[in-house]
Amino acid sequence: VFGLNKRTVESLAAQEQASRYQMIAVDITLSANVAEAAIQEASLEDQIDTTNELIGISRQILSLLQFQKSKGYIGGVDIAAQRTQLAQLQASLPPLIKPRDQQKDLLAVLIGGYPTQTAAEKFSLADFTLPSNLPLSLPSNLVEQRPDVLQAEENMHAANAQIGVARANRLPNVTLSANAGSNALTIAQIFGPGTGFWNLGAALLAPIFDGGTKLHQERAARYAYQQTAEQYRGTVLTAFQNVGDTLVALEQDANTLKADAAATTAAKASLDLARLQYKDGYSAYLSVLNADQAYQQARLAEVQAEADRFTDTAALFQALGGGWWHRPELVSADAR
Repeated sequence: VFGLNKRTVESLAAQEQASRYQMIAVDITLSANVAEAAIQEASLEDQIDTTNELIGISRQILSLLQFQKSKGYIGGVDIAAQRTQLAQLQASLPPLIKPRDQQKDLLAVLIGGYPTQTAAEKFSLADFTLPSNLPLSLPSNLVEQRPDVLQAEENMHAANAQIGVARANRLPNVTLSANAGSNALTIAQIFGPGTGFWNLGAALLAPIFDGGTKLHQERAARYAYQQTAEQYRGTVLTAFQNVGDTLVALEQDANTLKADAAATTAAKASLDLARLQYKDGYSAYLSVLNADQAYQQARLAEVQAEADRFTDTAALFQALGGGWWHRPELVSADAR
């Protein structure tokens, strides 16, 4: 009566939708966490492999320098410097192995296993592929498909419906039937005991003489709605901040990766030239090792830049509620 049932159903439906969007948000967050863990593991694997290459090259250089020293070509200073460099490279390996193993455990847990149930195969960044066209700008309406935004909207909808429920509760709650609330057959009997009119009167008067309780409940419902409206506004602003931050990060990632890739290409060309000169007898093998060392160091920086771009791409996927393409199935009227 007086819209109570309608507004109650409306509130419950909105709460159900809010719960649904919360589940979708959890699913998207889990997917993003799995992707990030796999990317970090792959990055660390590649960094470990490259560092091992650098350690091997450094050992070869040390052996050549020791041979040159035995022939009197160089002094002990060069040997000491090379040993220092080798020790530094070896010291950089454990800080890579430790988080790699931790990422393996994290990934196992995220996919529903135990830390001891890590995959036998190892990841490499070469196993990942970036989307063909990463956006640098996006239409603002894509933010509306974020599950947290949709959840906040449904919470506001539910709170608004609760105002209607509270307002309806201030009015008498009666059920009308054909017998007019009485089994009496004569006027004299209508107001007699057992006819139900006295109960009806009490029901009509109860909401009026409740000491203002129902009025305060309606006011509380309005305040709750205002609170959910502010929460919705804050959620939307946070969503725009998340998207903006990830777009800026992706733009800078692209610039960094481009520079590091150019450095790697140049270092590889230098290495190829050094090998060719050594093969033709124009340079010593030490030149090849130095060029290879420079190439591996450039490659190490490129690996880190690649990982950053992959990670921020996953962050953009999450920031937009599952992708930078429009997802009408998430915000369709049927779904909502």
